[in-house]
Amino acid sequence: MRVIAENLANQDSVSTQAGGNPYQRRVTAFRAEMDRASGAMNVKVERVAADRSAFQRVYQPGSPAADAKGYVLTPNVNSLVETADMKAAQRSYEANLNAIEAAKSLTMRTIDLLK
Repeated sequence: MRVIAENLANQDSVSTQAGGNPYQRRVTAFRAEMDRASGAMNVKVERVAADRSAFQRVYQPGSPAADAKGYVLTPNVNSLVETADMKAAQRSYEANLNAIEAAKSLTMRTIDLLK
């Protein structure tokens, strides 16, 4: 969610130099990892990498970031995609919390039955 927030915050960040590259969207790669102590599978961030999709070109000849032809490269961040990714991450987090709470409740009920 931090990387998504960073992408959204920089969706309008263009280069400070004429013809330079703007902010480049970042994407997160995850990997599953076995926790040997508990035997559970954990998800870890493997890396945060730059998105290699193309930048948008906008004609703004008066901009300090414009190239010789008057075009400014804008970030490859789509706010709709970022918002959807944020919502999916939030829903996954909530689902995991609900699963933990259900497991805790079942464990407590089992302990109560064994008394």
